[in-house]
Amino acid sequence: MATTTKKTTTTRVRKVTVAGEGAAEKAAKAKKEPAGKKKILFVASECTPFIVTGGLAEVIGSLSKELAKTGRYDVRVILPLYSDIKDEYRSKFNYKGNLYVHLAWRNQYCGIFEYVQDGVTFYFLDNEYYFKRPGCYGYYDDGERFAFFCRSVLEVMPFLGFYPDIMHCHDWQAALAAIYLKTNYCFREEYQYIRSLFTIHNIEYQGIYSLDLLCDLFDIYGRYKYLVEYNNCINLMKGAIECSERFSTVSPTYAEEIKYPFYSHNLDPIIRNNEFKLSGILNGIDVEGYNSEKDTHLYANFTADDMSGKATNKAELQKLVGLPQKPGTPIISMVSRLVSHKGLDLVTNVLEELLQDDVQVVILGTGDQQYEGFFKYLAGKYPEKMSAQIQFNNDLSRKIYAGSDIFLMPSKSEPCGLSQMIASRYGTVPVVRETGGLNDSIKAGQNGYTFANYNAHDMLYVIKQAVNDYHDKALWNDLMKRVITTDFSWTKSAGEYEKLYLDMLS
Repeated sequence: MATTTKKTTTTRVRKVTVAGEGAAEKAAKAKKEPAGKKKILFVASECTPFIVTGGLAEVIGSLSKELAKTGRYDVRVILPLYSDIKDEYRSKFNYKGNLYVHLAWRNQYCGIFEYVQDGVTFYFLDNEYYFKRPGCYGYYDDGERFAFFCRSVLEVMPFLGFYPDIMHCHDWQAALAAIYLKTNYCFREEYQYIRSLFTIHNIEYQGIYSLDLLCDLFDIYGRYKYLVEYNNCINLMKGAIECSERFSTVSPTYAEEIKYPFYSHNLDPIIRNNEFKLSGILNGIDVEGYNSEKDTHLYANFTADDMSGKATNKAELQKLVGLPQKPGTPIISMVSRLVSHKGLDLVTNVLEELLQDDVQVVILGTGDQQYEGFFKYLAGKYPEKMSAQIQFNNDLSRKIYAGSDIFLMPSKSEPCGLSQMIASRYGTVPVVRETGGLNDSIKAGQNGYTFANYNAHDMLYVIKQAVNDYHDKALWNDLMKRVITTDFSWTKSAGEYEKLYLDMLS
């Protein structure tokens, strides 16, 4: 449902929004209540298991659950109610009510649904005009859609009687929530004590729009223009960095890298100006979801103490993807989006040279046509050595993680990366470039192989070193055991976020 009118007033919105006692009265009452759990609100555009397009969803779903598990936090997550959210979840949502959200000249319907899982309260904001469409992103009006979402986040707080201590906003789609908190809502008493943290998951996507849209679309007026203006455009990520008490990235190395032009996509001056409030915290993964001992996608389960099942998975994977079943030949795999920043220009440079050795290569993913075509061509040329699976297939990805021997991830840039951690959980040894979260999670001589320079033959040299080591069974078995037992859980990462939250509130 959506309604649009040219004439509206903030007064009307606030009357519809708050039932019973006023928002200021609720906030004053809350301040008098005994101190209890700290209140954390995650503002994000996706979250597992409801709607997933990438690593952001994994972070929101896992981190919120890990924090709630401690018992020290009242953790809530707020998301758009996309039409792609499956009925198995949607049918369990509880309708809380609705209000009308004022955004510039618009006055738009916002339905509120609630769902509790794993100790976390999830809110879903409904507006069919903005969110009843396939997927999450890529529409001409994404700026308006997520401006409505962010404005609604602030408006539903008095309706729910929930004012967080920390509002943790993620990527440009949630940036306006941090901006509105310090602009349009900064004079309202009930919002005075909210602290905002903004996390950059990928600095490439910044929410850049024409300055002409500042008032009419984003409802930001002249005196606040300086917060979002950058290079003669609106830059929502820049605005969130300026407005938030702290901002963070998803690995310590990436936090350093984005201070420099090669990685920052032109935002490095803003990062450097605000680096006093920047942190880098490495993501974790759901170690129960990715567990070689319990994963039902596998042909055989296995553990660090008994890896015999890995050989079964390797043989069945070779059969599944059409490769000869050769137990003594190492399988090198990639599960990736097939795009240039994943290091695929390095791979295409030397892959045919690598295939001259006694190896098999399995690649799973979709992306740019040039890479899809190249891998399919080589798979046709070397049918006994290479398989190109040009598809998105979660079941097959698990089988590849478990059945491979070596996992290749040579990214040009990688804010955190999850695939190298997932592969490790199945005893598959990563070969990575020393960038971003790859550098923080995989250490040469400990739990994988690394190379520093963005150079195809540096990569090839390290792959060949790994292949050579593979044939030393005692060495390789010891390495697999170290890899599969590396701690990539959210426990440590959640502890780092806890410290950051408490420091913000001190």
